[in-house]
Amino acid sequence: MTTLTVLYDEGCPLCLRCRDWLQHEPALVRLELLPAGSPAAQARFGEVPWLGEELVVVADDGRVWVGAAAFIVCLWALEGYREWSFSLAQGSLSAVSSRFFDLLSSKRRTLGRLLGGPTCSGDRCHSLARSAPAYR
Repeated sequence: MTTLTVLYDEGCPLCLRCRDWLQHEPALVRLELLPAGSPAAQARFGEVPWLGEELVVVADDGRVWVGAAAFIVCLWALEGYREWSFSLAQGSLSAVSSRFFDLLSSKRRTLGRLLGGPTCSGDRCHSLARSAPAYR
């Protein structure tokens, strides 16, 4: 596996902040960040039943992760968080991290508004604190 495609909710301020964070973290695996509602995502992954409703990660070998598992795979791909991904995926932390992610995901739009999510127009999003690079 050399590339992970991260399909995120482009209408969610928290998701956009997370996307910005992922873009700036050193990665051990190439991350392609793709808005779930984009024509490219629909063309490539329209058959994935959770597309746009949950965080979805698709590996270039065809494996698919959804929700908390997708978040842990994103951490696994990052240089500074791989060890955390192993801890969060095993034992009692697995259940806790899954419940935490599910709670966070269910409140993501409200949390994003409270945190002051980036403003978006077209294919560019800008954080209120700093400019973020355009989606690649």
